[in-house]
Amino acid sequence: MTAEFAVALPAIALVLAACLASVQLVAEHVRLTDAAADAARALGRGESTAEADAIADRVSGGASLAVVEDGLFVCATLRAPGQGLLAAIELQAESCAVAGGH
Repeated sequence: MTAEFAVALPAIALVLAACLASVQLVAEHVRLTDAAADAARALGRGESTAEADAIADRVSGGASLAVVEDGLFVCATLRAPGQGLLAAIELQAESCAVAGGH
């Protein structure tokens, strides 16, 4: 093993760890987006906020739900912290549905 390889190895490991953490963060965001869509559809069907929160919690694994009703539409916004190396990044996903199932 050469000295150059010994110096480069920690940098390569750091880049690899950052790449894997980024993939994990993207997967978490996709899950959060799916959960927001499910919660918005539930609210649009007329289910309660507690039921929509339970649906979002089951799909996302513990994200916080905020609901905004805007006349014709109802929107669900989910927020959750990232995990692993990128835990400082807060993820957010929003989805809207027609209120009342019209």
